[in-house]
Order: sequence, then C-alpha cells, then structure tokens
Amino acid sequence: MRIAMVTDYYLPTLGGVQTVIKAHREALEHDGHEVTVFAPLAAPSSDPGIVRLPTARGFAPDGYPFTWTPSSAADVLRVELHRRRIDVVHVHTEMFAALAGFEAARDLGIPVVQTMHGRIDVYTRSVLPLPSVTTALLAGMHRRRMSHDRAHIDPRAPYARDRTARRMWRLMVSQANHAAQVIVPSAHFAAKLVAQGVRTPVTVLSNGLEATVLDEIGEPAVRRPAAGEQLRVIWCGRLSPEKRPEVFVDAIAAVQGVTADMFGDGVARTVVRRRIESVAAGRITVHGAVPQARVLEAMRDAHVLVSSSLDFDNQPMVILEAIAAGLPVIVADPDLAESLPPDGGVVAPTPDAAGVAAALSALRDAPEEIARLSAGAVRHRSRIAQTTHRDALLEVYRAAVRPATR
Repeated sequence: MRIAMVTDYYLPTLGGVQTVIKAHREALEHDGHEVTVFAPLAAPSSDPGIVRLPTARGFAPDGYPFTWTPSSAADVLRVELHRRRIDVVHVHTEMFAALAGFEAARDLGIPVVQTMHGRIDVYTRSVLPLPSVTTALLAGMHRRRMSHDRAHIDPRAPYARDRTARRMWRLMVSQANHAAQVIVPSAHFAAKLVAQGVRTPVTVLSNGLEATVLDEIGEPAVRRPAAGEQLRVIWCGRLSPEKRPEVFVDAIAAVQGVTADMFGDGVARTVVRRRIESVAAGRITVHGAVPQARVLEAMRDAHVLVSSSLDFDNQPMVILEAIAAGLPVIVADPDLAESLPPDGGVVAPTPDAAGVAAALSALRDAPEEIARLSAGAVRHRSRIAQTTHRDALLEVYRAAVRPATR
C-alpha cells in the first residue's frame, strides 16, 4: 500500500505527533509499504520520503514551521499524490497542511484517514495570543476551505461552554466528519468526539514505539532504589500552560528528598524558570529542548516520570517511552489512567500540586512500591511496540479504501 502522511508538524521539531508519524512510517516501511510524509519544514530535507510543503517565512507559531499558503500546499500535494500513486492519505493535524491534504485527496478521489491527536481547543487557548480573536480568524480560514455544517456542538459539555472552545470543537468535529475513517489513540477523547457529533467511523487505536526506539532503550532494568535514596524524577513536554509545568514545579518544591529534571521548551519557559528559582532552586534542572535520545537516557537513570497535564493530553508518547524504559509514571489527569499498564503507574489523588506531591511522597517512602510499579511497566513493554498495532492501522486504511474501490 502507498500511504501519504500529511502533517503540520514533523521532525526535527519535537513533539508527540512527530514521534507517532515516525513510528508509523518505520513500522509500515518495514512491512513493505511505501510511506511519504508531507510537512512544512524549516529547511530542505534530503530524505526522499519527505516532501516539503510551502512554508511561511519568518512566522513559526510556538516554534513550528507553518504551511503557507494552503492553496500552494494543495497544488504540491495534487502533483505528488498523483505521481506517487498514493492509495490513502493519512492526516495528523488540523491546520493548513491538513486542509491542503483534504483538498488534494478530494480532487484526486483518494480516501482520507484522520488521526485526532489532541485537544486543539485547549492548545490554542494556551498558546495563541488573544485567543478569542485569533481562533476566530483560524476557524474562519478553516471554514472557507472545509464546511463546518456537519458539526453541531453540545454547549452543555464542560469543555465546550465558552465560545472560543466551541469554535475549535466545531473545527475538529467538522474535519473528522470529512474523513473516511477516524483514529483516536484514547477512549476518553474518542468519547468526547462522538458526543460532539463525529459520525465518521472511529477506531480507538493506541500509539506505539518504533523498533529503533525500543532498541535504543534496550532491556529495561527494574528500578530498585535504596531506602533513603533521593527520588529522581523527570518531566518531559512543551513548557506551555496546557501541560501545567508549574504544577510539577510546585509539587517538587513541596517534597523533600526529591530531585527533578525537566526536558522541553515553549512559551512558558521564562515563567517556569522563575518559579523554580522562587520555590525549588537547586532541586530542578531545566534542560530545554533535547533530542529524543537524551530523554531516553534520562529515563534510564530516573525512578519515576510525572505527567502534570489535565484535560488536555490524549495519549502522551512520553508515557509510552517511560513504560518501555521500565519507568513508573504518575499522572495528574485521571483520563490518562487508560495509558498506564496494570501495576505500572499511579493516578495522583487530586490533580493539583498537592495531589502530585502526595503521590511523590508515597513513592519516596516506599522504594519497594517503585520496584513493583517498575516491574509492571517492564511486563507491559511488548504491548506498546508499534508493530503490535500495525495490522490494526492497516485495517483502518483498508476500510477507508474499500468504499472508494466499489
């Protein structure tokens, strides 16, 4: 099968979407399929499997290259999809690269599979300046290229009570309803999408890690900290409000006998550094944006990973990486419990800093519990390999193609 992956974010920028696409591509190509990635790039790529979409100059929201114009991107896609005889277009985002992918696929009669990776209602509110204005502009440009008539948002849902949130939910639901098939990595996000009007067939399909990442991690060792040993904790993600890094900082500050490393960069970097200097100076090291290999190395040396986001993340890839490394995980968001293996992680008693601190304190005082959770993560390792989910992904592609070939 010949597959086009269309995305607004790709390597070498860092993030969960980029990691997922990399894992999909590796697993599919290993199975003999042809995969081409279409994305805006900060610089040309020598990889023949990557096609650079027209990219804005001097404009990179949150540090990411930005597809511009959508019409030019659609022109490139039409030519390349036809030339490469693509069977299915797999769209991974909701911005202009994605819209161009839908337009070109429609013009050529190629089915589209859409993966809904995350909550852009929360992301845009946290990252864009003047979100009440900028989301209106974004939604308006999106609506001009893709009808929003198929979306009827229920304003009673707690996450859709304000106008800005409903605007972004209408965008997400509309795009999903224009696809032939929809993939969602978590049941909790899939349920929200269906509740808000997604009528396209939805498949809940976990993300996975590629073989090269599992090989780089190696065989994980069960963590067995000594009694009284400092608890080594890591946090990894965008330094951005929707990830709530300050909650993590405040939790570390509240617990003695704990040191922490933070990996990532973003719009909240200055706020986070100032908060650390104020409440946890000398106990938290911020490393900024680093290659995936550096994060994996840190995971091998840590005792626990903390995810502090709430009502935003779908299925963070960093949690899967931690599991592969045999690293216990603490999540603040109860929805993320479905990403944790049995006996491999902990949900904080409350999602605030006090709840995360309580979970950290309990593990600091019970090294045998860390060993038990680590062993649970190690037992689950094989289930998060991308090869485990490859056949299910291919079946979604086949389901999308079948109606187009009747």
